[in-house]
Amino acid sequence: MAERNSTGLLMMMLEPTPAAAMTLPAEVREKLAELELELSEGDITQKGYEKKRGKLLAPYIPLTQGVDPSLQIDNRVQSTQAAPAVSKQHKTRATNSRDERFRSDIHTEAVQAALAKYKERKMPMPSKRRSVLVQSSVEACTPPDTSSASEDEGSLRRQGRTASSTPYQAHPSVEHWFNRVIQGSSTSSSASSTSSHPGGRPHAAAAATLLADLMAHTQIDNHSAPPDVTGVSERSVHVERPQMPSVRGVPRGYNHSNALETADGVPVNSRVSSKIQQLLNTLKRPKRPPLREFFLDDFEELLDVQHPDPNQPKPEGTQMCPLDGEPLGVVTNWPPSLLASLQRWGTTQPKSPCLTALDNAGKPVYTLTYGKLWTRSLKLAYTLLNKLSSRNEPLLRPGDRVALVFPNNDPVMFMVAFYGCLLAELVPVPIEVPLTRKDAGSQQIGFLLGSCGVTLALTTDACQKGLPKAQTGEVATFKGWPRLLWFVTDGKHVVKPPKDWHPPVRDASNEIAYIEYKTSKEGSTMGITVSHSAMLAHCHALTQACGYAEAETITNVLDFKRDAGLWHGVLTSVMNRMHVISIPYSLMKVNPLSWIQKVHTYKARVAVVKSRDMHWSLLAQRDQRDISLGSLRMLIVADGANPWSISSCDAFLNVFQARGLRPEVICPCASSAEAMTVAIRRPPEMGVPPPGKAVLSMSGLSHGVIRVDTEEKLSVLTVQDVGQVMPAALVCVVRVEGTPSLCRTDEVGEICVSSASTGIAYFGLPGMTKNVFQTIPVTSSGAPISDRPFTRTSLLGFVGPDNLVFVVGKMDGLMVVSGRRHNADDVVATALAVEPMKFVYRGRIAVFSVAVLHDERIVVVAEQRPDASEEDSFQWMSRVLQAIDSIHQVGVYCLALVPANTLPKAPLGGIHISETKQRFLEGALHPCNVLMCPHTCVTNLPKPRQKQPEVGPASMIVGNLVAGKRIAQACGRDVTQLEDNDQFLYMQDVLQWRAQATPDHPLFLLLNAKGTVASTASCLQLHKRAERVAVALMERGRLNTGDHVALLYPPGIDLIATFYGCLYAGCVPVTVRPPHSQNLATTLPTVKMIVEVSKSVCILTTQAIMKLLKSKEAAAAVDVKTWPMVLDTDDLPRKKAPQIYKPPTPEMLAYLDFSVSTTGILAGVKMSHAATSALCRSIKLQCELYPSRQIAICLDPYCGLGFALWCLCSVYSGHQSILVPPLELESNVSLWLTAVSQYKVRVTFCSYSIMEMCTKGLGPQTEALRMRNVNLSCVRTCMVVAEERPRIALTQSFSKIFKDLGLSARAVSTTFGCRVNVAVCLQPNRLGKLAEQGTAGPDPTTVYVDMRALRHDRVRLVERGSPHSLPLMESGKILPGVKVIIANTETKGPLGDSHLGEEALHADHFSTKLSFGDTQTVWARTGYLGFLRRTELTDACGERHDALYVVGSLDETLELRGMRYHPIDIETSVIRSHKSIAECAVFTWTNLLVVVVELGGSEQEALDLVALVTNVVLEEHYLIVGVVVVVDPGVIPINSRGEKQRMHLRDGFLADQLDPIYVAYNM
Repeated sequence: MAERNSTGLLMMMLEPTPAAAMTLPAEVREKLAELELELSEGDITQKGYEKKRGKLLAPYIPLTQGVDPSLQIDNRVQSTQAAPAVSKQHKTRATNSRDERFRSDIHTEAVQAALAKYKERKMPMPSKRRSVLVQSSVEACTPPDTSSASEDEGSLRRQGRTASSTPYQAHPSVEHWFNRVIQGSSTSSSASSTSSHPGGRPHAAAAATLLADLMAHTQIDNHSAPPDVTGVSERSVHVERPQMPSVRGVPRGYNHSNALETADGVPVNSRVSSKIQQLLNTLKRPKRPPLREFFLDDFEELLDVQHPDPNQPKPEGTQMCPLDGEPLGVVTNWPPSLLASLQRWGTTQPKSPCLTALDNAGKPVYTLTYGKLWTRSLKLAYTLLNKLSSRNEPLLRPGDRVALVFPNNDPVMFMVAFYGCLLAELVPVPIEVPLTRKDAGSQQIGFLLGSCGVTLALTTDACQKGLPKAQTGEVATFKGWPRLLWFVTDGKHVVKPPKDWHPPVRDASNEIAYIEYKTSKEGSTMGITVSHSAMLAHCHALTQACGYAEAETITNVLDFKRDAGLWHGVLTSVMNRMHVISIPYSLMKVNPLSWIQKVHTYKARVAVVKSRDMHWSLLAQRDQRDISLGSLRMLIVADGANPWSISSCDAFLNVFQARGLRPEVICPCASSAEAMTVAIRRPPEMGVPPPGKAVLSMSGLSHGVIRVDTEEKLSVLTVQDVGQVMPAALVCVVRVEGTPSLCRTDEVGEICVSSASTGIAYFGLPGMTKNVFQTIPVTSSGAPISDRPFTRTSLLGFVGPDNLVFVVGKMDGLMVVSGRRHNADDVVATALAVEPMKFVYRGRIAVFSVAVLHDERIVVVAEQRPDASEEDSFQWMSRVLQAIDSIHQVGVYCLALVPANTLPKAPLGGIHISETKQRFLEGALHPCNVLMCPHTCVTNLPKPRQKQPEVGPASMIVGNLVAGKRIAQACGRDVTQLEDNDQFLYMQDVLQWRAQATPDHPLFLLLNAKGTVASTASCLQLHKRAERVAVALMERGRLNTGDHVALLYPPGIDLIATFYGCLYAGCVPVTVRPPHSQNLATTLPTVKMIVEVSKSVCILTTQAIMKLLKSKEAAAAVDVKTWPMVLDTDDLPRKKAPQIYKPPTPEMLAYLDFSVSTTGILAGVKMSHAATSALCRSIKLQCELYPSRQIAICLDPYCGLGFALWCLCSVYSGHQSILVPPLELESNVSLWLTAVSQYKVRVTFCSYSIMEMCTKGLGPQTEALRMRNVNLSCVRTCMVVAEERPRIALTQSFSKIFKDLGLSARAVSTTFGCRVNVAVCLQPNRLGKLAEQGTAGPDPTTVYVDMRALRHDRVRLVERGSPHSLPLMESGKILPGVKVIIANTETKGPLGDSHLGEEALHADHFSTKLSFGDTQTVWARTGYLGFLRRTELTDACGERHDALYVVGSLDETLELRGMRYHPIDIETSVIRSHKSIAECAVFTWTNLLVVVVELGGSEQEALDLVALVTNVVLEEHYLIVGVVVVVDPGVIPINSRGEKQRMHLRDGFLADQLDPIYVAYNM
């Protein structure tokens, strides 16, 4: 914080001289002793001590290390050498005219000094796809092993960090490795590709550590630990900091954010004295609730509230007094209105020149005299009122609004049109010429015209020809614009009024004279209405303040349609019969010196310019020797309120003082569209006090307090005064937020004006008008300061000594971050001071803030020069971040570079900020480089959750009972009492029985892609084929009973027959998905692995697949010599099996079910004969399957429920199954639904991937399907088989789309089966399916749960549509014979109803026991998180229905910040964030959240996604995304069940195999 001087008031700074005495004076020694005492007492932190000590000693140390000597001597006034240096750039002006407004040499020096402290801070550079990708092998990118082979990551980190002051001497090869990894298109983490093998861990950890170390500013002397992005670091690392009095600031995120704490709440590396340490410990560590005899957990997830810093500066001055301008002088012949003055000069001085227009070469094109202005305005007024009609009614009536659309190079036509409207008593609304139909902000102007009721637009002939035309040849209607008639005001279109026609020239009244438009910070356009009396009063006040005299010459560089250009160059000039030389913007672009030459040529007395024009002329001034500015008595700087205008003024004066420019003629002024001119520095002849300068502390300003800066040369703002208040105006400064109470004298607030010369309203917006134009400022006691209403100017400033007004910023550029105010212009200036010429195209930078997670976040967007290289730009970006951090003590959330000339332009070539912000938020900026730094700026995340380790399951149960919750347990119908207790325990017995009892009953019907029947099987046919397989196994294979046999078949009847053949022979079948011939490299190893893990001694398959297994391509993927015996079953001997094997007990193994879970784990489940028949019985009862039924199955037959339905159920229940192989849908999407319709199937099964294919592929074709007589009204139940949370959106859109084909809304239902958890799988049994929506029973219910509660493993039901709500659909009815209980994932104790836990199911054969409660029953763990809810519905038996809700797989969940996240929730948010995101998957990597998005649009949209993804995950999940990877569609691997394989994706990312379009590291 800046030290205050004793009075706390602002004092003008002169140049302080460096102290000569090297011996320390007594008072300094005394202060040092006091500091030592404070430190030892613990009243001050080490950092505060160093800072204060450094400040005391600074004047006596000859040169502080690492800081440029020029910065030590406080040369506030700019050196005169600046000018020649600048002028050298003239030759290259066209390419790098940097934005002039922000020119400041002092500031540039300050920024360079700030950067010198950072030296080179390595950050991981984002990787972009190059056209030619350098593929490097994983081995080549593995970092040298810099550590022992210990797997303790902590030791690695420490080891990496001890070397960090000189990291590259310690590991010379590390940097080389790291750079190589980054510069290929690698995702910079190829090292961790071996994460699944324990041997690879040290490498992975080393890579992570390196990344962390290189992230932290590697070579800074005051090194700090890298932030632990998870918020809870496990290790306390203590780093010594060298005692350097002058070093300020590790970047803000590293010392203010709570990301830098160790587990015990101690900030890393701050040696804080003991008292403060105790205080910190009490503040940081949330007090643990005492464990009562029962346990209640609170999960409220509250965002951190930013508490104001107790040490921040507070205003100390007295309350300000409102400031009165001098009274308006009385002039004897002052005209009663502006029109009266025009009439007077037009008739008495017709030859007098009024306005000279120039062409683009600077030659005068036309001089309008007062006589011409008067007669031409009369003609136009007469024509508008009398010659324009529609249906014999005059088109316009007095008071109507008319749009004036005139280009900036035609002031003459504009002036005639403006006064013509005033004479006709019409209200002119000057607007910009719309050049294309998509101009930035043009739509908003359309809204303004519409709300003003404009029907007519006036324009010139040339301009009308240039407007975009519709096919009819008429001017096109622009987006959002009302229908307009275009009238050309050139001479030939207007008629001379008759002799007796005289327009009414009335005295100035409160009627509206004209409407000036302004664009707000949000981009909306408002019309400010100015009355005739205010227009006259403003001209009067300007005439007096500027001392305008009759017939003076004035040059105007500004836009004459609005603001100061209109007030001085069109209105006040006519009042005083002045001659205006109007310099068009297009001429300034060609010749920046043109305005100075015109001042010289016309001996102009006044010039109205912006600081930009002064800066431009500096760049070009070498060419001119013979010009003199001696005639100027006033150089009005219209944007003098811009804090950075002072440097332009100073530099301009330095150069042109030699050409006759007097220092005192520079007159900055402050104005706003609402209040018009607020203050202006008077010309020297008026005897005003000398101009003032203030050097203010930026840190003070950010707290809204004025502190003269005495120390930190780096973060100061030098402002100049904008003179005195306007005549007859009353000015005060009020607080920005809340009640408009008067500020104190040393406080920054919004300037308010009460005078007769301000605007009166926003047209058509009474509410906003009341807030802005009718503010009543109050004193601290609450009493109004005046009975007159005040107008808010949107200028932020204060009143300094001598009653001079100072402006430090505008409300439009105000960004309030964590309670501190920052000005967008100041941030732009800092960014431009970092070597802008090399990177930023013409200094075009936009700075704005966006609201993310309840705070403003700063975004910087710059145009990149076409010739800047990737590395240079990235380096520039990281330096900008450091500079802003150092000078403004604020983190930048996002820094984006866009290609040159692509930011939306405002009419005069500047950047259209609100439009840029809009595009950023919509993802339409298309940047070519992006750097996001959410870790440093987002400091209000909720505190990480603390687990309560001591809580036992017993206290949980008691807690639930006390809270009145029942234990979450439910069961399906009891199987034992059912009449249908089949006599068969073995599937092979069932098949034999059916072959005898109903030999010709059809069991299976297989369809091909054309929809025709490929093959069928009746009971007898299946039995006969199975027998032949059994014979082959015994005779050709010589297999023993109990041998395992792998079955490799495409989906079909062969698979089913060989399965039963194995059972007949007493072998154990293992169904395996055959390898894909086009993709052997990835599919064959899985086959090999299953064959090996299942210990299969033989493979049964077809001849085609047999050839494939032994082919050359296969040899490249696996070792083909190690396959077990392979038998093909294409032509088997027609022999009958001698006898069919009978297992001695039903607990014997029937078959093995292998599947790969979504987390990439291969799991084999052993199924006994008893379990197999129990499963079939449950499904038969739930789905009411009988021999007369037909069901259609579109599922993969290799594992889980798909296998049971294909191979087991038909044989068990006797119904006919129509088999549709999912693979066939790739060539014929409608195959499944056509089959369902053709066979009039009542029950059908499919997977989510099939449903998605149908929804996407058949959505547009429902009409065509109807024409082909596809009718789905027969379907009673369509069950989606899944091992995941029901996908509500997909099932709903499926139902909606096919409703047209007769599908009942109630038909689609979900099932949930699980076979993931390896612990279950090793048991001799398992339950294939937990729940299934049955035919008898209530409809599935949907509930909405609070997503924030789910993260804490709690269930809280909320209303639909409430924030953070997540819809969950019931997973179906629990199967007969199944019990479900919800258990705590860690303690295995049972949970209450509102808790989320792992489902355990009880059937007769599982072996997990609960740790508490019913500890005897044996359960199986499912590995899924879910909850039970007793509903109001009743089921068939009249019992209340227990609904089971599955939330997700336990293996898949991400543990971040102590909370449990389900990837699907984050992915849903991400997919919603931009229309081009086709698919998304998330996983974690070294505690960073990695989001992979598939880009559906063009590659130029890739970088737009980075910010949107980061925003949405922060907003909805309170998580910071670590890495965003943008890939092509189809890269995210999906298994046959339509589930994302996130772990495969993670391995691919770490092994650099994704070929990403872009990888962004959010650091």
